[in-house]
Formats: sequence, structure tokens, C-alpha cells
Amino acid sequence: MDKNLQTEIEAAAFRRLLAHLDERKDVQNIDLMELAGFCRNCLGKWYQQAASERGVELDKEQARDVIYKMPYAEWKEMYQTPR
Repeated sequence: MDKNLQTEIEAAAFRRLLAHLDERKDVQNIDLMELAGFCRNCLGKWYQQAASERGVELDKEQARDVIYKMPYAEWKEMYQTPR
């Protein structure tokens, strides 16, 4: 497998992960952290770091917007449940 195809496959898998998380808004970040050791916010941080490594500057909120498909504050208000 060449590097371009590998990158395309990895990108498709990442998009599927984001779609899955978007479909499962009932799953809270704390639940993800407890079970998997990462959450949507971690994905946002990793996305921001990957962009920075490629010379693209995103702030934390811009990166989270990609992961949450909306502003984080809006997602939190709509979907985060009290603990």
C-alpha cells in the first residue's frame, strides 16, 4: 500500500469515527475517558496539533468545532448531562 492510499484510508476511518461520535451524542466525554482513555476534546487537541505540525494554525475552539460539528459551548449546552 502506498502512502497516499494509506492516508486516504486513515482519513476515511477518522471521518467515520467523527460520524459515529456525532451519532452517539448520548455518550458523554467522561464516559469515553473512563472507557477509552480519550474523548472528543482529546480528538480536538490531536487535530489542532496535527494542523500545527503542517503549518496550519487553529485555536482550540476551531479544532473542537471540527470534532463537534458545532461550537463546543453549543454542543455542551445541548448534549452534556450533569454529573
